[in-house]
Amino acid sequence: MSDGSWTPPTVLLAVDLVILTLRASKLHVLLVERGIEPYSGTAALPGGFLNNAGEDILAAAHRELREEANLDASRLHLEQLGTYGDPDRDPRGRIISVAYLAIAPGLPEPVAGTDAAGASWQPVESVLSAHLTLAFDHRQIVTDGVERARSKLEHSALATAFCETTFTISELQRVYEAVWGVRLDPRNFYRKVQAVPGFIMQAGPERRTTKGRPARLFRAGPRTVLHPPLVRPDDATTNRGDQ
Repeated sequence: MSDGSWTPPTVLLAVDLVILTLRASKLHVLLVERGIEPYSGTAALPGGFLNNAGEDILAAAHRELREEANLDASRLHLEQLGTYGDPDRDPRGRIISVAYLAIAPGLPEPVAGTDAAGASWQPVESVLSAHLTLAFDHRQIVTDGVERARSKLEHSALATAFCETTFTISELQRVYEAVWGVRLDPRNFYRKVQAVPGFIMQAGPERRTTKGRPARLFRAGPRTVLHPPLVRPDDATTNRGDQ
């Protein structure tokens, strides 16, 4: 029980954003180059402190994305990813960050602003493999965001949003391979996709993609939650057999 002399610690609240998209058939994450200390010149997730005690946390996330990368967050579906509060995560003091995640196709080139010296899309594999250094605990936040994205592809029809209005099974497979970071066996993938009622629907004439037989075209079906789910293979490199 407090004796009246206890003073609560000073805690600051911040937001960080994991924005994922596909570019050149690879999963990319939006990063900024910090223009201020700490970690000046180091890559980081877009984000920052709340402006004041009256600012809504989600509104702060929208503002930071606009200010640091000139992206309109109102056009993205931001979902809360997690809260990060390790006491040593920020050298400036006790700072807790609420992280948000957005996964969207066709996002434009970012433009840096405010305290960001630069903004760009970077391959997720460079972040996860530690080839690219990130400030604070942002590598862990990206890791958590990518895992959430991979899980969403297992249980939802999100992958079709990264395809054109009509697409081939091979094009849909490439989305899964890019997000999951695996190679999939085409026959097994086709069988599993076709086993989910309402996931994709046959659409229009066939398309000749190679010198071989024309490929059938599909479109997104009415189902948004996949049952049964498309479970990721255990092997991180290939998918063979009936995994």
